[in-house]
Amino acid sequence: MKLVVGLGNPGPEYADTRHNAGVRILERLAERHGIALGVAGRLEARLGRGEVRGERVALLAPLTFMNASGRSVAAALAALGPLDPAQDLVVAYDDLDLPFGRLRIRAGGGAGGHRGLADIQERLGRSDFPRVRFGIGRPPPGVDSVDYVLAPFDPAEATSLGERLGAAADALEAIIDQGVEPAMNQFNPD
Repeated sequence: MKLVVGLGNPGPEYADTRHNAGVRILERLAERHGIALGVAGRLEARLGRGEVRGERVALLAPLTFMNASGRSVAAALAALGPLDPAQDLVVAYDDLDLPFGRLRIRAGGGAGGHRGLADIQERLGRSDFPRVRFGIGRPPPGVDSVDYVLAPFDPAEATSLGERLGAAADALEAIIDQGVEPAMNQFNPD
């Protein structure tokens, strides 16, 4: 079984913000494969189970705020286990350091300043799990990073957002079906 996590903040006021790109990717994947995400209170998350390309998956959208995402992920790994994060966990999240819509798959590494990812790494005591980074771009001059990530995508970005979220869901499917290395070869830009 694979545990696929989409990071974001809970509540309707955050639903369309840049910081919720990870959750939106997860929701796109769930929709494609007919997986309903229901509230799992003990995990502090929405959780759905099903199959993606013949692989059993659990899709997790933490209901904690971003900087406490690790609590939900650690609880899910314990409840669904035994799972090896290096092989069985994939996390999708927004990334300021990539241009809008650009994808980057990594097999592991640092958090790059992303507090949700940092909390997961701290709670698990490791950073060797795959992730799909979804570019949201840098804020314009004079705009605070926090304000930027908690704002909706601008109208120009919104026109291609659906297509880009779909490509990110494709990347998750490739990781689930083929593994991290083939997915990196397919989706990471040169």
